[in-house]
Amino acid sequence: MTEDRKELISTGTVSKNRKAHFNYTILETVEAGLVLEGSEVKSLRQGHANIAQAYATEQDGELFLVNALITNVGTSGHFKHKEGRPRKLLLNKKELGKLLGLMARKGYTLVPLDLYFNNRGLAKVCLGVAVGKNTVDKRQTEKQREWNREKQRILNYKNR
Repeated sequence: MTEDRKELISTGTVSKNRKAHFNYTILETVEAGLVLEGSEVKSLRQGHANIAQAYATEQDGELFLVNALITNVGTSGHFKHKEGRPRKLLLNKKELGKLLGLMARKGYTLVPLDLYFNNRGLAKVCLGVAVGKNTVDKRQTEKQREWNREKQRILNYKNR
C-alpha cells in the first residue's frame, strides 16, 4: 500500500445536504439502503458524492434517489458507472407504504439529508419527509440563526 493514498471513509458521513433544513420543514426522517455498483462504493469511500440537488421519487411502487451525483474515480478502469443515474432505495414494505402514502399528499417530498456508511460498512441515506418553506419561513429561520449567534457572542464576552 502506498502512503500517498487518500484515506478511505469506512464509517461516517460521506455527503450532507446542508440546504435541506433551510429550504424545507422536515417532518420525519427514515434511513434507507442504496443499490450501488462497485465503482460507486469506491467513489463513496473516497468521499466523491453530492446530494444537494437530489430527491426521492416513486416509480412502479419503488423509491429511487434521483440527481444524486457520485463522481467516477480515476482508478475504476472500464467498470465506470453513470454519475447521475437513479439509484434504488431499499426499504421494508411497511416503511415504503408509509412513505408512498405521505408522498401522495399535496406538497410532501422526500429529501436526502445525509449519505453515510453505517457501522457495518453499508451505504445508507437518511431521508426526510419535507414540506417546502416559503420566503417568510426562511426569513424567520435566518433571524433565529443570527440571534443564536449574537447570544453566543454575548455569553462568550461575559465569560472572559
